[in-house]
Amino acid sequence: MKTVIIQTTTSSKDEAKKIAKVLIEEKLAACVQLKEIESIYSWDNSLCCDKETLLNIKTKKELFCKIKSRILELHSYDVPEIIELDISNISEDYLKFIKENTI
Repeated sequence: MKTVIIQTTTSSKDEAKKIAKVLIEEKLAACVQLKEIESIYSWDNSLCCDKETLLNIKTKKELFCKIKSRILELHSYDVPEIIELDISNISEDYLKFIKENTI
């Protein structure tokens, strides 16, 4: 079983919690970490600096498409960040935790 971290950002902690809860309740993710961050980016030819919440979603690689679909359904951004990061090493116990807590 391959495991990944899927990252996305939201404009608020409430939106991040909503997405995280859905992913956990639907067993698409075993764990979602939330962290307050500041992002600097270009949008519509303007330099933007915004506070956001970063979600680190721990899951099985095979669930990426389902998670991407759910994020797109629930997200307020026109173009949400949805990035998959492969996990190259993982403890056996944590691998078991992800397996037991996802579909």
